[in-house]
Parts: sequence; C-alpha cells; structure tokens
Amino acid sequence: MNGEQAYLNLCKQILEKGHVKGDRTGTGTYSVFGDQIRFDLQKGFPLLTTKRVPFRLIVTELLWFINGDTNIRYLLEHNNNIWNEWAFEKWIKSEEYKGIDMTDFGMRSQRDEKFKKHYEEEMETFKYRILNDDEFAQKYGDLGFVYGKQWRDWRTSKGETIDQLRQVVDSIKHNPNSRRHIVSAWNPEDIPSMALPPCHTLFQFYVADGKLSCQLYQRSADVFLGVPFNIASYALLTELIAHVCGLEPGEFIHTFGDAHIYANHLEQVKTQLDRSIRQAPLLKINKNITNLFDFELHDIELIGYDPHPTIKAPIAV
Repeated sequence: MNGEQAYLNLCKQILEKGHVKGDRTGTGTYSVFGDQIRFDLQKGFPLLTTKRVPFRLIVTELLWFINGDTNIRYLLEHNNNIWNEWAFEKWIKSEEYKGIDMTDFGMRSQRDEKFKKHYEEEMETFKYRILNDDEFAQKYGDLGFVYGKQWRDWRTSKGETIDQLRQVVDSIKHNPNSRRHIVSAWNPEDIPSMALPPCHTLFQFYVADGKLSCQLYQRSADVFLGVPFNIASYALLTELIAHVCGLEPGEFIHTFGDAHIYANHLEQVKTQLDRSIRQAPLLKINKNITNLFDFELHDIELIGYDPHPTIKAPIAV
C-alpha cells in the first residue's frame, strides 16, 4: 500500500471509529490507540501530496534537533515559527511580562479578533527580542530539556552525559546487527524541565540487506498537523544516517500510541480525504557530507514536489 494512502486510511479510521476524548488543551479529540503505518523510502520521499507540507521547516527543525539545540533563536533565524508558542507562553506567564492577561492565549486568539491582533503584535515583539537580545533569548527562548538535549546530551545519575545520536551512528557503522540502535527522548526525570514532553519518544534503527530502516514510537500524535511533519522528519533522519553509514534507505515505520484528530480539525481532514494522491517527490542530499553533524540546510533538496494546496488549521497548545 502507498504510504500516503496508509496515512489517509488512519485519518479515516479516526473519523469513523475514534473515541471522543478530552485533552490537555481543552480542544477535544477523536482518538484511537495503537496503530502503525509504513513507508518504503525506495519509492520516493514521504512528504504528503494531498496537502502542501513545508519541507524547509522540517529540515531546519531536524537540524536543530541533530545539533542538540533547544533555543528557538536558531529556528527564528531560519524563519521557522513552529515552536514559538511554547516559548512565548513561558514569557507571558513570567513576572517580567507587563501586558494584558494572555493565560488562555491559544484558544482565545482563535475566537476574539481584537485579542488575536494583540496576540500577534505581542508575538512579533517576542520574536524580535529573541533575535536581537541575547539575555532575553537565553531566558525565554530556551525550551528546556527537549528533543535535542536528550538526543545529544542526556544527563546520567553520575553527572555524566550521553550523546545518544552519535553513539547510534557509530553503532550502525561498526555493529550493524545490533538490536540496540535506539535513541530515547523520554527522560522521566527531565519531563518537568521541558516546555512540552516529547511526543515522538523513541526510535530504533535496523540494518538488513544493505538498507537502514527506522521505527518511531510516538506516544501522542496530532494526526492532521503534526504527523505529516513527523513522517518527513524521521524519514529524512533515516536518509541522512543511511548516507553517512554507507547504506541505502529502507523503510520508515511509524507506530502510534494515542493517535488523534482535534475536534477543530475535522473539516480540514475531510477536505484532505477528498483529494487524490500525487507522485512522491525525490530527496537529494549533498553526497560530499560524510558526518551527520555537518549537514546544513543547503545540503538537502527536494525534487519534484507537486502537492495539493495547503490546508490551514489552528494548533492546540
């Protein structure tokens, strides 16, 4: 089955059989538990074609993770705003913030046009200060011990640190048959120090027949907005690691815990389900790069991406 068709089938299953549940954001979801979709990376790069997914944002976020960064300044420098709300929330809940009460800024900005305008103005001020004020960026731009920190700088009880990602690349190169090619972002001790506990919690690599495959376990999956990013991000990570390890890309397997569609995304999902799947694009990476940690944005290119138009939907924070 085409990987994108498997994704659309998951969407349809949630609409038809999902349990109606409350959630942390107060939005409400339709949810199923325990599912899996697979993508053959030999058949093209799995960036959805039934709606436009912004590949550049995926690349810059992944490079941010790979570099162990946890501050949104790097993302903003690349015009990537996908983590802004969590850092912004930290600022507006601080004693330093002197504006109007924006405790429920996420939901209220969707209902109240005057408030939405104020929210957007405050967000622009926040972004400007992150980019231009080192002290402010250090204090409010950092998201805590999120993905990049756990991947590259996991703290141990002995006060040491573990570079999980570097270790797993070395393990794939020198002990490809190992069943321990695992990176975990779920560090229970650090959860209180994270702006958002990791949704994509653990991934494992598998080498067979000269190909590298990756399986991701995602505890919580926003199927309409988040999962298309996650699919492309981990497929890209697999492609990059396969390249530096001298392997071909194999499969990306996406395994879900709570896979849900937010109640305010239902019409958008239905629109997407009415669209036809188009030819998957191809990925081109700079073959001269031999170290995973040397990749930059210009080393990664997408060819032949011709999707249906973007479908906008509010993010639940």
